[in-house]
Amino acid sequence: MLGIGGGGDVVGALATARLCQSFGAEFRLGGVAWERFPIDPYPGPRSLDQINGGKRLGPAAVLADENTTTPDGVPFSESHMAAFVCSETLLIDVTPGPAAVAEGIASAAKTLGCDLCLMVDVGGDVLAHGDEAGLASPLCDALMLAAAARLAEQMPAVAAVYGAGCDGELTPDEVLERIGELARAGALLGAWGLTSAVAEQIEAAARSVPTEASLMAVRCARGESGTAQIRSGKRTVQLTPLGALTFFFDPVLAVQQVAPLARAVSGASSLDAAQAALTRVGVRTELDLERARARGERPPLE
Repeated sequence: MLGIGGGGDVVGALATARLCQSFGAEFRLGGVAWERFPIDPYPGPRSLDQINGGKRLGPAAVLADENTTTPDGVPFSESHMAAFVCSETLLIDVTPGPAAVAEGIASAAKTLGCDLCLMVDVGGDVLAHGDEAGLASPLCDALMLAAAARLAEQMPAVAAVYGAGCDGELTPDEVLERIGELARAGALLGAWGLTSAVAEQIEAAARSVPTEASLMAVRCARGESGTAQIRSGKRTVQLTPLGALTFFFDPVLAVQQVAPLARAVSGASSLDAAQAALTRVGVRTELDLERARARGERPPLE
């Protein structure tokens, strides 16, 4: 189970992990080595040579424990999660681009004995078209969805959206429109709602792993409605019953027919090439925002 948006997405992935566990399946959690800028003030994701500690698993992954950090000593969200679940987690290096990431995940899965990869996005911006008013972090999601489609050539892979609209980027209505597109393309595989027990697990994990968006889904599952603020008031989340659901879909059909940003970066040979591909279609990314912050600028949309 990989959280594909960086930061606290690994907490959203925990929900699906617990679902699989309820059917008797063992799981291994992981995510992308890219923390939010307030946690790790480095512009962009961390490559393998910037991950201290852990065990390297092939060309794009590190098996992390609670002591795995950035060069500056900042623990990754996956490090905190490793301590929470008392099991090592997987850290993915996205800098080599989708094809290399897919190869790296496949290699790590073989080493760990995993026979299915589930890639979970918190919020739903993985399905963005690029013109949504609140979109701010499309790059990591697009790259990882493109990697999931390539990974499907080597092993079973499923993508998912947890907590529709809960990151304050796409609205619940926008995510629901994208889910409809998945259904019309034959890519929608099903949905599952947070149970009380799993909601408690997410809440407990969030006390160890810095995240706000994954917790919004818990509030939705408990019947809250209206609006809530995250990111120090910079983002507003609409709490609805939709946020309590996780939607599962075929990453290959999604990239082919529904997710234009993943399609745009699919052939990129590096993170910078993927960034350039989105720039060409007029989409501003989280890498733009973080690089601007590193220069001392204050981007208007964060």
